[in-house]
Amino acid sequence: MKPRKSVALLIETSNGYARGVLEGIVSYVHEHEPWSIYLPEQDRGARPPTWLKNWRGDGLIVRIETDEIAQAVRETKLPVIDVSAARHLADIPWVETNDKEIAAIAAEHLLQRGFKHLAFCGDPAFNWSNWREQYFASATSAVCDSYHVFQSSSRHASKFSWEQEKKRLAKWMDSLPRPTGVFACYDIMAQRVLDVCRECDIKVPEELALIGVDNDHLLCSLCTPPLTSIIPDAHQTGREAAQLLDKLMSGGKVHCGGHLIDPIGIATRQSTDVLAIDDKDIAAAVRFIREHACEGINVGSVLDVVPLSRRVLESRFQSIMGRTPHEEITRQRIEKVRQLLIETDLPLSKIAERTGFRHEEYMSVAFSRVMNMPPGKYRRNHTMS
Repeated sequence: MKPRKSVALLIETSNGYARGVLEGIVSYVHEHEPWSIYLPEQDRGARPPTWLKNWRGDGLIVRIETDEIAQAVRETKLPVIDVSAARHLADIPWVETNDKEIAAIAAEHLLQRGFKHLAFCGDPAFNWSNWREQYFASATSAVCDSYHVFQSSSRHASKFSWEQEKKRLAKWMDSLPRPTGVFACYDIMAQRVLDVCRECDIKVPEELALIGVDNDHLLCSLCTPPLTSIIPDAHQTGREAAQLLDKLMSGGKVHCGGHLIDPIGIATRQSTDVLAIDDKDIAAAVRFIREHACEGINVGSVLDVVPLSRRVLESRFQSIMGRTPHEEITRQRIEKVRQLLIETDLPLSKIAERTGFRHEEYMSVAFSRVMNMPPGKYRRNHTMS
């Protein structure tokens, strides 16, 4: 009997993203030759475990977040895949989220809701936070009226105090124009912002709309109000890391550098459920489209609910939203198709029926035009099982 490869996973289990990565690794292993997996208790950024120095396994998947962990991993001389953005070892393969796409989703979500004042709340200790801020600023600089940044203090500083940090954050939030759309670097940061909003009586989402990242279901649901969050494809990150490690352990060659995984989309909850549009007629039109796009409506249906001519509606809608009412209807339908492809096993014919397309073929053509691939391929690329 062929012996199983022994693989250690130095990945914390304390947050939704890391658990998603672990689930992806397990998914890959279940579909291929089984591994003997060792998953010790490991805090993020913790010191290397003492057993690692003498461990005689076959490979490692690690979140390398400190120089100490990097050195310990290097000394094992084993095949290793890094699933951290810290880049402590530049000459090994790493798999991470595509932060440019994450920032693009955040920008699009807030701009679609009409926000002209935007802000970012980050943690400069993490590369991914800094990259998300840079990409978010780039994506919004030409279209927003003002842009604001808050960078948290290091939690490892000797004089760090959460009470003092809350005062800094509250002062910054009080200085923001109203309303402002805020992109928090991840869900935990967003939760802190919501805590300050509650203490300072800042209305969410009316005065401050908030997006996080990771879609940690428990955390997002516990937030008040429930938190809108971008969904990274942590599962696919884990699968990709496992596949690369499998290849290395079998003597294959793997590109020593980045393997970026695009996010799945965004889970919209109450923290951004608002329209910051001064034009009440266009706000009503956008709201109507969001609520009824999948019911087979057209521009004529929109004209039935707003007191505007078609020419005026399309002109003002284009000016505010950057697209026509017809394009917005199509965009909303495609987004719903994308969601159903990922979250359900419904056949394409049923998805077309649920999203307002008269025929499956029409849906496939429209979806392919927007997503650059047919719906069947999109589903296969983003399957969660």
